[in-house]
Amino acid sequence: MAEILAGKGKSKYKIHITGKSLPKSEINRQIGLNNKVLIVTDSGIPKTYIKELRKVIKNRSVNVITLSQGEKSKSFSSYQKILNKLLDLKFDRSDKLIALGGGVVGDITGFCAATYLRGIEYIQIPTSLLAQVDSSVGGKTAINAKQGKNLIGSFYNPKFVLISTHFLKTLPENEYKSGLGEVIKYGFIGNKKLKKIIETNAKKIIIRDEKILKLIIEESIKTKSNIVTKDEKETGIRAILNFGHTFGHAIEAYNGFKNITHGAAITLGMVIASKISYFEGHIKDYQLDNVINTISSLGLNTDHKKYKYSHLKKYITSDKKVADGKINLVLIDKKFNAFKTSKFNHKNIIKALS
Repeated sequence: MAEILAGKGKSKYKIHITGKSLPKSEINRQIGLNNKVLIVTDSGIPKTYIKELRKVIKNRSVNVITLSQGEKSKSFSSYQKILNKLLDLKFDRSDKLIALGGGVVGDITGFCAATYLRGIEYIQIPTSLLAQVDSSVGGKTAINAKQGKNLIGSFYNPKFVLISTHFLKTLPENEYKSGLGEVIKYGFIGNKKLKKIIETNAKKIIIRDEKILKLIIEESIKTKSNIVTKDEKETGIRAILNFGHTFGHAIEAYNGFKNITHGAAITLGMVIASKISYFEGHIKDYQLDNVINTISSLGLNTDHKKYKYSHLKKYITSDKKVADGKINLVLIDKKFNAFKTSKFNHKNIIKALS
């Protein structure tokens, strides 16, 4: 079982990566025997996973709240539903929340933990590849508003993150591919080792070879944990993790958060950002081809032609990364390192989306 540390000081936490089912002793050590526990999950999580977790926990005071599956559950109403449950159960600051599910479950559970009694502990047990390599690590918690995604939230680190490839065996194909979009991102923003692994093991990744899966998950998390530990509040280097996200979030919002997965939208966003990088002279044409070909090798869609600038403009300009009235983009350079900039020709956004 691999172990990676993230965070610093009192907010430091461990990330465990295993190919096995849930490790009983470690979970109970993190929870404690006398604390109340509320598991937050959603209707898309197999009931066997919930039963398995309940069986592993020795503590008898375990409750479960199940949200509807999908991005729409990352809402004010779901947030209030969870808080009311915590209040009804008389949770105090020694009690624990557990997020068992994908990114939606992890984000809203973390936000509830951050704001209930001004902060209680929570544990992330992500069940999707996307959540395992991205949202479960880094302490970003949030809910959505009608004006956009993740506009209400906080930075609040989990107590513990448990990642098991055991959950990925039953993951639907579109959700698995969604996670691969974020895995590829780490290869494009600086992890040369991961980029090489992806380029030489595409077929094994597609069939979910467990050995390769653990390797790409571990490399992805090493990259993310290293960055978020340096910059917990996204005031500097952490911004590079948003490569593809300005346009990806705009695509999601344009679709009303329906009919496209987060990872699929981010994948298209990375293609758009790479085209802008090329138009700005930061990468060569063959490097742009490499981005598109690497994404395509995993069976992921790179065709964004149906999304025009006129469709996405209002979402791009209301993105969280807008500062002082300027759009900040994350682009890539010739060494496949990412950087944030507000200095670019705006016409190149229109050109990339033409």
